Amino acid sequence: MGFFNKLFGKKEKESLDQGLQKTKEGFFAKITKAIAGKSTVDEEVLDNLEEALVGADVGIETTVEIINRIEKRVAKDKYLSSAELNKMLQEEMEQLLVNAPESNSYAFTSDLPAKPYIILVVGVNGVGKTTTIGKLAYNFKKAGKNVLLGAADTFRAAAVDQLTIWSERVGVPIVKQDMGSDPAAVAFDTAQSAVAKQSDVVLIDTAGRLHNKAHLMDELSKIKRVIQKVIPDAPHEVLLVLDGSTGQNALEQAKHFTAATDVTALAITKLDGTAKGGVVLAIANQFKIPVKFIGVGEKMEDLLVFDKHEFVDSLFSLEK
Repeated sequence: MGFFNKLFGKKEKESLDQGLQKTKEGFFAKITKAIAGKSTVDEEVLDNLEEALVGADVGIETTVEIINRIEKRVAKDKYLSSAELNKMLQEEMEQLLVNAPESNSYAFTSDLPAKPYIILVVGVNGVGKTTTIGKLAYNFKKAGKNVLLGAADTFRAAAVDQLTIWSERVGVPIVKQDMGSDPAAVAFDTAQSAVAKQSDVVLIDTAGRLHNKAHLMDELSKIKRVIQKVIPDAPHEVLLVLDGSTGQNALEQAKHFTAATDVTALAITKLDGTAKGGVVLAIANQFKIPVKFIGVGEKMEDLLVFDKHEFVDSLFSLEK
């Protein structure tokens, strides 16, 4: 088991281990098969490793990078035990996550760099965006923060209703208007309310439609502009929510949103229901955007602050 830090205790580690169970079962069955009975890292081993990584949805580009790194490391001495090869693979996977920028990193209990701290939440419908906002609200409130929600996804009645239910469930205030209202107007009202209420954290939901790039860019730009009329340096975070169970489709969504707006952080949901947890590596490596949160279950506590060391350690934990 890996080390515990300010983000991770025993409970969080157990949630992570359980949430990644499906990914590591499939992944390690293939890794074990790849190196079974082998005393050298030859082309066959590397090919099998490549197949295992791609099968876990690590993605072609990231897989090739990992394999190339391992190939260079074993060039001088190709003899490795399975434990040594596992350790090497673990180090290289973690290195890909280490290379992602880590600005604005925080735990729920950390002091935030601004007050109110405005998080603009983006992502397509169905990825767990509203649920993620609710879970974030719960965890920030539990950590002693004053939280405010803004329902700026006004194009879908269910989105406002769902966020209202979460606000009631968590016990935090919400700013909303009628369906069809201008999303930027809701965002403006939310920012004003946050200042008046002296909120610590503000979570603003946005429309989950994946339009053409220009339309998406215009809408998000307008929301940013009106927020900045109230809080000049906001939003402080643009959090893109992706469904980990969709694998490579999550990569496509990330391409669209990173092209349309300045995404600063990622939340990857539904990792407990999939064997495609390797997509976390693919997304972090390809876009060089830090993964800040991962969803590993239905409970509100199952949204975890992402820790790259513990994530890779859980993938390589065979005792579960």
